[in-house]
This record gives sequence, C-alpha cells and structure tokens, in this order.
Amino acid sequence: MSWDDITLTVLATFGCVTLLLAQIDDVLGRLPRIIRAWRRVRRELDDTGEGPPGGPDAG
Repeated sequence: MSWDDITLTVLATFGCVTLLLAQIDDVLGRLPRIIRAWRRVRRELDDTGEGPPGGPDAG
C-alpha cells in the first residue's frame, strides 16, 4: 500500500464521518418541529374523539 492509497483512505474516511455528522445534526435540528407537529396531530385526534387504539376511549 503506497502513501497515496493511505492518504486517499484517510481523506475518504474523514469525508464520510463529516457527512454522517452533518446528517445527524440536520435530523436533530428538525426533531423539535417533528415532535411539535406530532403532538398537534395527537391533540387534534383527541379533540375529535378518534384517538389512537388503546387510548382512553378503548374498552
């Protein structure tokens, strides 16, 4: 294995790690909006009496 191969391997590894960290940051940045939207959906379903199965209306 030559130095060129080692250098390319190191650069590719760091590039993949950087891309992975950027994607994780993007997902975590959107998570609060997703949670708020999910709570809004659940609240709307509860207001209409069509809650999810196993909710307070079940049984």
